[in-house]
Amino acid sequence: MRITKSHKSIVLYSVVFTSFVNPFLSASINIALPGIGRQFLMNAVTLSWVAMAFLLSSAVFLVPFGKLSDLYGRKRIFIWGNGIIFITTILCSLSNRGIILIIMRAIQGVGAAMLYATGMAIVTHLFPSRERGKALGINVAAVYLGLSLAPVIGGFLTQTWGWRSIFWVLLPFELTVMILANVFLPKDHEKASLNTFDFKGTFLYMVAVSALMIGFSKIPDLHAIILTIAGTGLLIFFIVIEMRERYPVMEIRLFKGNRIFAFSNLSAFINYATTFAVSFILSLYLQYVKGMSPRDTGILLISQPVLMMLVSTFSGRWSDKYDPRILSSLGMAISVVGLIMLSFITESTSNLFISISLVVLGSGLGLFSSPNTNAIMGSVGKQYLGIASATLGTMRLTGQMMSLGLATLMIHLFIGDAHITPSTHASFVNCVRLLFIIFGVFSFFGIFASLARGKKEKTA
Repeated sequence: MRITKSHKSIVLYSVVFTSFVNPFLSASINIALPGIGRQFLMNAVTLSWVAMAFLLSSAVFLVPFGKLSDLYGRKRIFIWGNGIIFITTILCSLSNRGIILIIMRAIQGVGAAMLYATGMAIVTHLFPSRERGKALGINVAAVYLGLSLAPVIGGFLTQTWGWRSIFWVLLPFELTVMILANVFLPKDHEKASLNTFDFKGTFLYMVAVSALMIGFSKIPDLHAIILTIAGTGLLIFFIVIEMRERYPVMEIRLFKGNRIFAFSNLSAFINYATTFAVSFILSLYLQYVKGMSPRDTGILLISQPVLMMLVSTFSGRWSDKYDPRILSSLGMAISVVGLIMLSFITESTSNLFISISLVVLGSGLGLFSSPNTNAIMGSVGKQYLGIASATLGTMRLTGQMMSLGLATLMIHLFIGDAHITPSTHASFVNCVRLLFIIFGVFSFFGIFASLARGKKEKTA
């Protein structure tokens, strides 16, 4: 069956809807964290798990669902993922205890993993190389649109109707996605039997990533250090096992034999590991230290994702014509400047300076993301699109977890388990400054990882 141009556009924007909703779910909760903490008596370290539970489960389940989508069809995984998001969004809004909210966010992350594993693969499969960058750019722009609207809408909803309203507003979007996906996504059929799915590798991967992420987030506790070391060891063992597996859950050989795929994924990991916690840490800084309302905090934070959205739309199109390596590397260099600017924050830093810093950072992220995504998805054959999408998603989510984990670790080292109060403001600000310096240094090394991928190759 031939897919028309209008049909492809409908499919694209059904995926775009999902690309908007997931980051909105992830980012809008940052604005609501102080309110959630007051209602459930949660400190800053515990509060971070409201965000991290979503990311952890997404990272753990993403690779398995990427493989399953290649084997059994992307359409069904995509629709089921939206269904899980829809149900858990309702349950999150009904949570009456902090631990219940965290559990619901973790289950919600499973649904998000199903969407992350299929969205880009669906788009890449439908659009040829000469149109792929533009399509992926639109999809990435939708991600940043979700991030852009999340602080403003999240702040307004939290201040007007409370944090629970953030979840209710998403339900119409999820219903729309499910209807569009069911009607317009092309049917796909099972391509292999269940015997070809790597259950052993999947279990090992999930245990390794869980141990590594949970352990890292709770360092410097002794049990956390042990858990982190164990997770790292299991991950290395997983890589060795997968290299010998006939039907691996993760195609490790793609990293070994595909330079563009390997270094582009490494660049993505570094990018997210050094930038994702910016909104989390600034949300706490602006509301606790500067005493701003959730609404005003959201309005100030919007400058970064707005620039990300605008620039990514154009950079995706540019990557169809120019080498993604140069565009992505330049974007990461601009991000370094933005991070270093933020490292000069004090208790009295003007909102104008913060806004300008976020504009610089957002421009760099927008210039990096779409070309880098195009490079990854264009470097593999169609039989690997699901696992390529899942691998990139894993780099993103693992980087985001590392970013939040490092932020949580720094907060713990500077103020312990104490709440952020006037007596701890000075220590908290010192924590913020050092954190942005660390992010800036790692992002600087990411420039060289981006350049090391090699030149763009023409793909069909």
